[in-house]
Amino acid sequence: MKNIIKYARSPCNTRSHKTLSTLALAVIGAFCGASPAWAVPILGADLASFTVLGAETVTNVPTSAIGGNVGVWSSGGANAIAGFSSVAGTATSDSQVTGGLVHAGTAVAQSAQAQLTAARNNLDSLGTGVLLADGDLTLAGSLAPGVYTVPYAISNLTSALTLDGGGNANAVWVFQMESSLITSSNSVVNVINAGSGAGVYWNVRSSATIGTDTAFMGNILALTSIWMNTTASDLCGRALADTGEVTLQMNSLSGICASELAGSNGLSGGLDVITTPGVGTEVVFLPFAPNGTVPEPATWALLSIGLLGLGFSRRRHG
Repeated sequence: MKNIIKYARSPCNTRSHKTLSTLALAVIGAFCGASPAWAVPILGADLASFTVLGAETVTNVPTSAIGGNVGVWSSGGANAIAGFSSVAGTATSDSQVTGGLVHAGTAVAQSAQAQLTAARNNLDSLGTGVLLADGDLTLAGSLAPGVYTVPYAISNLTSALTLDGGGNANAVWVFQMESSLITSSNSVVNVINAGSGAGVYWNVRSSATIGTDTAFMGNILALTSIWMNTTASDLCGRALADTGEVTLQMNSLSGICASELAGSNGLSGGLDVITTPGVGTEVVFLPFAPNGTVPEPATWALLSIGLLGLGFSRRRHG
């Protein structure tokens, strides 16, 4: 990880030649009463609970199948949802929605919208990465983890794209879409050789149109609107519109993934947002972890405590 922090012979003193990761600093801070740097996922908790989130409206042509919350919120807007059962200001159940509720102008939807804007800004902070020469991603065939800037194209996905994690359970792909995101009918995104810490983010600077019968994957964070054409799917990701609408037409979307991506919380891993008091905020990539070996966050913390204790013990007896 980035953000290397120095410490001294006392574990509560941060001035010395030795170095610790930000996670280790957070552990020390918890024990020493300092103001530590804290790491949180790039999708906030409220935002991550939504599989579909709009700002102006959410419109659905039944029957869709959504795993996770569906919601809309805009300041001063109608907060209208069509095609799902909804009650303004109250989370409501709908037979098309499993593992979540329909939020029309609720406080949770409002919080999620604020977190969506923050997430898009944080993705922007990662910069250009690799600037692709052609906007049709399928010409690459397969892409390793990384940050990619994708130029405008009539279609950004004309057939199949494979995202190969190379055995890294924390593999992450960030696509900085310079303009829109458009897929052709029957196109496919596959994620392979990744695991429960993986992330895929489509940071769209305008709107997204997912073509008929497209089998998409990953989190679409669009500045404006998202249109899911007839029977398009995203069974491991989200459709999140920052200022516009989300339109569904008999679609299947889920923030709960299956197989080796189970536990990735809808491919929302791979990145942490580190906030250090007096320093600022930074987005960092999670370290390489062999697929199948990603510990829970609490396990990382316990491991860090053990390593810190071992280090201090060796220095006292050295």
